[in-house]
Amino acid sequence: MEMTSEWRRKNWVPVRGVPIICPFTPDWKRIDDFQAREDDIVISTYPKSGTTWMSEIVDVILSDGDTGRSARDAIFHKVPMLEMCVPGVVPPGSQILESLPSPRGVKTHLPVSLIPKSFWEKNCKIIYVARNPKDVAVSYYHFDKMNYMHPDPGTWEEYLEKFLQGNVGFGSWGAHVREWWGLKQQRNLLYIFYEDMLEDPKREIKKVTKFLGKDFSDEVLEKICLHTSFKAMKENPATNYTMISSTIMDQAVSPFMRKGICGDWKNHFTVSQSERFDEYYRREMSGTDLSFRF
Repeated sequence: MEMTSEWRRKNWVPVRGVPIICPFTPDWKRIDDFQAREDDIVISTYPKSGTTWMSEIVDVILSDGDTGRSARDAIFHKVPMLEMCVPGVVPPGSQILESLPSPRGVKTHLPVSLIPKSFWEKNCKIIYVARNPKDVAVSYYHFDKMNYMHPDPGTWEEYLEKFLQGNVGFGSWGAHVREWWGLKQQRNLLYIFYEDMLEDPKREIKKVTKFLGKDFSDEVLEKICLHTSFKAMKENPATNYTMISSTIMDQAVSPFMRKGICGDWKNHFTVSQSERFDEYYRREMSGTDLSFRF
C-alpha cells in the first residue's frame, strides 16, 4: 500500500516522554492493554541493532531448524513489530500478533518503561540485542533517510547532535541499553551483543537455541548460520524489506540491509565527533558493568 502524506516525514510524538514514530502513536491504549501469552518470545532492541537478524534466527529455531518453513512469509509478518501501525496503510502489529498461533515471536524497540505489563506478568522470554552506539548512530542515520515514516534526519552533523540528545525514535540509546541490562538478573532475559554475533554466529545462535529450550545438532546450527548470514538475508526478499512499498521505505536512497559490519562508524565520524561521542559513551555507561566493542 502507498504511504499517505498524512504520515510522511512527521516529527516524533512523545509517549510518556519517549519520542515515538508519529503513525504508531494514535490509540496507544492498544499497546498498554496488549495481552501477552506465556510462550511469547520477545525480541527487543534499540533500532538498528540486529533486530531483523535475531528475528529470523528465532523464527528458524521455532521452526526446529527448518529453513524451508521459515521461508513461508516476510519477516515482518512472521515476527510482527508490536508498536507498528500506519493507519489506513499498515495494520497494527498488535492486531497481527493476536491472529498468530503460539509460540509467537514479538519484535519491539520499546524501552522498558513502555513495555506492556502483561509481558512481565506472563514472565515471557525476552532476547535483547545491543550494538555499539557509534555503528548504531550511523546505521540509524541511513535508515532515517530512507524511511519516510521518520522525520528527515538532516545532515550527518545535525543527526549526530539529535542522537546525542536522545531526540531520535525510541529515545536515548544509553537509557535503552542500560535499563534492559539492569533487568537481566531479574527477568527471563537473554542479553546478546551484535558484535559477538558477528564474531561467532554459531556460538551465539547456540545460546539462543538453549534459551528457547531447543537442542540442535551441529549440522542444523550450521544450516541456521548459513540461512541467517548477512549475505543470505540481504538477498532474501523475505528478510530484506523489499516487499515494503518504496513510498514507505525507499531502498534507492539506502538499502534496509546496508553493511552489517562492526566499525563502519570510522567512515562517518570526524576525529572531534568521535571524541565527543566517547565522552557521551563514558557518561552513559558510568555506574554499570555494561561495555561495548567498537
